[in-house]
Amino acid sequence: QRKANFDHRHHVKLTFMPFIAAAAVAALRRCPIVNASLENTGQGLAIRYHRSIDLGIAVALDWGLIVPVIRHAEQRSFADLARSIADLALRARSKKLSPDEVGGSTFTLTNAGAFGGEYGMPIINQPESAILAVGGLRKEPAVLTDAEGNDTIAIRSMQYFCLGFDHRLIDGADAGKFMLEFKKALENWDQEIG
Repeated sequence: QRKANFDHRHHVKLTFMPFIAAAAVAALRRCPIVNASLENTGQGLAIRYHRSIDLGIAVALDWGLIVPVIRHAEQRSFADLARSIADLALRARSKKLSPDEVGGSTFTLTNAGAFGGEYGMPIINQPESAILAVGGLRKEPAVLTDAEGNDTIAIRSMQYFCLGFDHRLIDGADAGKFMLEFKKALENWDQEIG
């Protein structure tokens, strides 16, 4: 509904990825263990809780994959996230990223759906402890329940997401809580998009 106005106002094409990124950031703020990492202290492994969310965005290139990073994603507005994602992807594809723009992410988004896949099992971008794969968006029948408890079937746009995580740090309950927060943020969108 707001695509044309957003494109004109912010000079960037509005896609689904900024919504996904913003929802992931909101969920990471509520579930900081998913944004943490394991560090070798010399005496064993320790948990490091990161103060900021440095969001990696996997970008497919002809020769492979690169993961540029949006630093301090939790401090960014929706429009800034959208601009950053578009800018990093464009510069990654044209080989114009600086070395400090790659690496050091605390959590990564990878878009298997861009190639037509419904699902994808992502491999953790270490030393991160989690990565979220974005599946393809497609229309499917869905059961909807109204306020009175009546069910109907309707066609809705559906998308599947898969969280890959390191069980040494994140257990299934924490992963499930993260995914629930992520789902709530997307389905009950309340952020201003600008």
